[in-house]
Amino acid sequence: MCGIAGFASTGSGQTNGRELLAAMGDSMAHRGPDGRGTWLSPDGRIGLSHRRLAILDLTPAGAQPMETEDGRFVISFNGEVFNFREIRGELKGLGHAFRSDSDTEVILAAIREWGLDAAVSRFIGMFAFALWDARENTLSLVRDRLGIKPLYLARAPGLTLFASELKGIMACPSFSREVDRDALQYYLEFQYVPAPFSIFRDARKVQPGHIVTIGADGSQSERCYWNLLDHWGETGKPRSEGEYLEELKALLASSIRYRMISDVPLGAFLSGGIDSSLVAALMRKEAAGPVKTFSIGFTERGYDESPHARAVARHLGTIHHEKICTAHDALSLIRKIPDHYDEPFADSSAIPTMLVSSFTREHVTVSLSGDGGDELFCGYPRYDWVRQGIRAHRLPALLRKPLAALLSRVPAHRVRKAAASLREADLARFYFHAVGIFGHDLLPGLLPRVADDSGLGYYTTFRDPRLLNPLDRAMATDIRTYLVDDILTKVDRASMASSLEARVPLLDHRIVEFAARLPISMKVRGGSTKYLLRRALHELVPKALVERPKMGFGIPVDRWLREELRPVVEEYLAPERVRREGFLKPEGVSRVVAEHLSGARNNMYRLWALLMFSLWRERYLG
Repeated sequence: MCGIAGFASTGSGQTNGRELLAAMGDSMAHRGPDGRGTWLSPDGRIGLSHRRLAILDLTPAGAQPMETEDGRFVISFNGEVFNFREIRGELKGLGHAFRSDSDTEVILAAIREWGLDAAVSRFIGMFAFALWDARENTLSLVRDRLGIKPLYLARAPGLTLFASELKGIMACPSFSREVDRDALQYYLEFQYVPAPFSIFRDARKVQPGHIVTIGADGSQSERCYWNLLDHWGETGKPRSEGEYLEELKALLASSIRYRMISDVPLGAFLSGGIDSSLVAALMRKEAAGPVKTFSIGFTERGYDESPHARAVARHLGTIHHEKICTAHDALSLIRKIPDHYDEPFADSSAIPTMLVSSFTREHVTVSLSGDGGDELFCGYPRYDWVRQGIRAHRLPALLRKPLAALLSRVPAHRVRKAAASLREADLARFYFHAVGIFGHDLLPGLLPRVADDSGLGYYTTFRDPRLLNPLDRAMATDIRTYLVDDILTKVDRASMASSLEARVPLLDHRIVEFAARLPISMKVRGGSTKYLLRRALHELVPKALVERPKMGFGIPVDRWLREELRPVVEEYLAPERVRREGFLKPEGVSRVVAEHLSGARNNMYRLWALLMFSLWRERYLG
């Protein structure tokens, strides 16, 4: 795992290219504390920077940027291609020789042999890389299929910039930090800035499964080499439950074996829930010796999963490490969130993720995570909301609207969201109220201008005609939006802040394609979610240890905002400060604050989003 950055000059050359590359790389030193490198083309027009976290082939032979012997290709690569040894064996048979045991060298050889697109289609892994092709005079930026690894693209006067994090982009003195007002609106709607947008007008995210190619004249072309929706839906003749289960188990075993390849110590996050317990159990099954597992607990009642993790670890016989965190531990990280998340990010579970990552890094360099199981196998409680809500949504408008008006008087947060959903005639807008923060009814009170958001990936995915039922629409939408820009962003930034590589075996693209093809009856059966995944787990861990109501990875944000964090809220969201900053309407912000602090309404998600934006603005805009 590493940090990459660089530039392509569209002017007469970059005279201070070395200094710029060093600054871009050093801004992300946390992503690669084990080494640094830069490469500058002879004419100074192309520059690549690399910060190394050594995981495979710890010798200097694995250092980057890496160049092919003929000088045609140069790469700066972040991530892992787990099947590199099989690909290397195939390439050796075709006459290629290798001087290292790194996957980076295999990537270059595969591109030389088969071309960029064909090579990428063979990779099993998580990756983002920049590839300079001296023969074609092009710079290509490539992001993995699921968007596990981040990659930003930006413009500055005479320059095209790229980096793993916006920190690398902001290291360029001429890059404009003008806020994209539309992106700010989308952040308030979803609690993250959705791809391809970034919070800055002149930067954007390279989308998952995409390749962006930059020509000699600065022109850009973009192509998609993998699309989730191309794999969605049942194909071929129906299969038995046993056949589906055996295929899933084989895919899981293969994915885990690949993600246990490492030249440094590794372990697994363990919460004691379905997904993390499955990952730990599969690791224990594949490992020659004990597996290290890591969990944190909280002194706050109702937020401590550590006893469940401890019980699973005891059953599996892992070497379990546990740390109990106090409210002070968590609260001390709040002002650090903008340091690790370069754009506004309002998922409060970033805090426990930062805590467990820091604790885990004290013992290992790589940790496996259970992320992705809920989106792939219909595990979120809100999917039940979809199933139940769709029935209510089929009521005639004459009945639905009075019901919504009645429910809107109930102070409970979820009931109010249900009321807002029932007012929507459009199913995509209906589902938005299960996942969104600020709806269109509230945005005009907060923003000077409200943009049309109908073109966002959230809506285009939900409405795609290849998705035939509401649950498929909800899951596919979450995989392409929430999973990428919230969950994976959260884990990447929190883990890399501690120089820890997080691997996500459930998001092996082969498992994702399998889950996309699964009939809904293999995901939801009666009242059981993640049906097939649970069947695989119950063969390894007793049902009694893992079957319990879903907790999530949370902290008591609602209470903290009213008590411990109240002075911070009142300082950063004071009307005069909001007015001076000029992004939001002070009256609308004050309404959200007053409702929550008085207890009239639980606005914790909205208030947290406003607070995180204000803290981010102070950190990066001054």
